[in-house]
Amino acid sequence: MANEPANRAAFDIQAGYCTAMDAPITARVCTALATAVDRESETGRRVLDWMGEPVADALALRLVGGLHALHRAGVDPALSAVFAGAETDPVRVAAALRATLVAQDAALLPWLDGPPQTNEAARSAGMMTGILHLAERYGPRFEVLEIGSSAGLNLLIDRYLFDLGGVNVGPDTSPVTIRPEWRGPPPPNAPVEIGSTRGVDIHPVDVADPDAAARLEAYVWVDAVERQARLAAAIAMVRDGGVDLVEGDAADLVEAQLAEPQPEGVTRVLMHSVVWQYLPATSRERIRVAMEAAGARATVERPLGWVMMEPNRDLHRHEVRVRGWPGERAMELVALTHAHGAWVEGLALPYETRDYVMRRGAYEKD
Repeated sequence: MANEPANRAAFDIQAGYCTAMDAPITARVCTALATAVDRESETGRRVLDWMGEPVADALALRLVGGLHALHRAGVDPALSAVFAGAETDPVRVAAALRATLVAQDAALLPWLDGPPQTNEAARSAGMMTGILHLAERYGPRFEVLEIGSSAGLNLLIDRYLFDLGGVNVGPDTSPVTIRPEWRGPPPPNAPVEIGSTRGVDIHPVDVADPDAAARLEAYVWVDAVERQARLAAAIAMVRDGGVDLVEGDAADLVEAQLAEPQPEGVTRVLMHSVVWQYLPATSRERIRVAMEAAGARATVERPLGWVMMEPNRDLHRHEVRVRGWPGERAMELVALTHAHGAWVEGLALPYETRDYVMRRGAYEKD
């Protein structure tokens, strides 16, 4: 159980992550909040008396998301000066935030009720990298199942145009091009045809709802201008063409989908990004068992693949791992990637082969 010093320290810890991820304005806000939060507002009292684990609960990002939403709404000029980077003096930044916590108490308090729910379209670069490795092995045709889909932006993986180290995948007419900085050897230059995508989330975000979309946008740091533009474009794509996204339990849907008939010549793929850590241990085990069983049934005519982009907190990196059936190859580490997809580093053979290990105390920084 945390206490007031630990709860304040969570903001300094988050500031460190923001600095490391080139988000100086958000880092400045977090640093100021470590001292600016007081007991003059219900929001402040709840933060200081937080009963959970403040870092694991992303306490700082809950509050920063609410403040960013107020900035985007233009309701507080002093706050907007901070978020626009016009006000940088630490004393004045803290004073502005302290005043906002009181003046906008009722608006901010609900932001503490749940963790940030981000959905970064550029993360699909890592997953497409994994799919290219499967395409080289099994052929171009795929059906994709994603767990932890949030708003379903990565379910547009068949509609984005990718440039991955010079390997181009996807429609040339796509309104969104995902072109991360590429490091290392390029992925396999194999054709990919994704016939269907389907996703599940325990609490899916309906971006057709303006309030839900605005909340999603508020969780993207104010420094990340490119991410904000990409998010807006991806939301427009979901609104225009829709996605197959259902509310439900990840393990339930994986088990049900794996039991469905699979077309000949199509590789069925399970993919996920920065979600494994949030699933209960029982759900992770059910999914692993279901995939192993389906893999044992897989044939050359009906292959199965697993692509994950998940954080390795011990080594401070995000890893793209791939496994395919039939075949004796274990889970392979084929690439490293930035948490938000800004860069992807392809790895060279021989690939590290081990299953992804859930790290104790893992959590998402954003």
